Amino acid sequence: MLKLGHIYLLGIWFSIFLAVPCLCQKAQLDKIEVLNQLRAANTYFSAKWPDVGKTIITNRERASNIWTRAVYYEGLMKLYSIDPQPEYYKYAKDWAEFHNWNLRDGITFTRNADNQCAGQTYIDLYQYEPFPHKIEKIKASIDSMMHSEKIDDWSWIDAVQMAMPVFAKLGVIFQDQAYWDRMYEMYMFTRNKTGGNGLYNPKDGLWWRDADFDPPYVEPNGEDCYWARGNGWIVMALARVLEIIPEDEAHRKQYEEDFKTMMKALLKVQRKDLFWNVSLHDSGHFGGKETSGTSMFLYGLTWGINHGYFKSQKFKKLANRTWNSLTQNALHANGFLGFVQSTGKEPSDGQPLSYEKMPDFEDFALGAFLMAGSEIYRMNL
Repeated sequence: MLKLGHIYLLGIWFSIFLAVPCLCQKAQLDKIEVLNQLRAANTYFSAKWPDVGKTIITNRERASNIWTRAVYYEGLMKLYSIDPQPEYYKYAKDWAEFHNWNLRDGITFTRNADNQCAGQTYIDLYQYEPFPHKIEKIKASIDSMMHSEKIDDWSWIDAVQMAMPVFAKLGVIFQDQAYWDRMYEMYMFTRNKTGGNGLYNPKDGLWWRDADFDPPYVEPNGEDCYWARGNGWIVMALARVLEIIPEDEAHRKQYEEDFKTMMKALLKVQRKDLFWNVSLHDSGHFGGKETSGTSMFLYGLTWGINHGYFKSQKFKKLANRTWNSLTQNALHANGFLGFVQSTGKEPSDGQPLSYEKMPDFEDFALGAFLMAGSEIYRMNL
């Protein structure tokens, strides 16, 4: 049901939408085609990584439940929710069991949000088959944080997506407002206080990645540095949390307002080809197509449509055209995703990008792609 709080910005949104250039692409999508695109991308990856426990080796060796892989499994569970293939569930469950339902390197008591991200999928699997051992360790990790008054852990905005949904999910499972209260305190500290003045700029409706990019730091054109993927993590976090927490949760309005304000700001800077640049306010600074941030923003837009925040058919058409552009320009026939920026923290990392270039990690962008596509599929039912 549409809520009154969801519609007060829509008048502004129409003017923003009209400013977004259109591509001559199909306005309606075939849901089977969308599903096949998602299956192709996922099959490419799972075939490349048949051993769920195999360590990831780039410049060094890492466990297979680091944040990059955990984000992939977030997307896989979203895909499973629309396409319940037994092999998806098995792939996720085997991964969780290999790691004994524990966090990175077997360390339960960590405050590092990146290392807690795997807990999102552990909880998802628990909700299908509620055996307590599945969430024992992620709950212990979060509970250990709540036994202190420290709330400044999320000092980089990626962390908000990695851990915030864990708090939200535990609050639902245990019907405990304390998880939601602590989640809110940590979110607001990152938003308003990290680095002195917070990482969120209400003037532009966007976030600096961490305190290194707070003013006076600027991009070559003199604008603030708003990294696309960093802002994508916030969009994902807010959408996921809003989907999890109750409608009457005490802090929901704050998340809703931030989500709507961000999406308004992001549509202003969408490219003519319907991707987003890595530097949101400096199109000349490594400007070009980028898949991970674009997938995250498309997930946010389409999730917002599917949950009644953006009601106009124009938004649905924009989301479908963006998906078409993303799949036509980035998705290879074999399921590989091009134009993915490698891991990093700013627009210059991993450059230059291309259709053929292999990023250092393929998994996290695929996770975002699966999440976006799953919402596109739901929207076109």
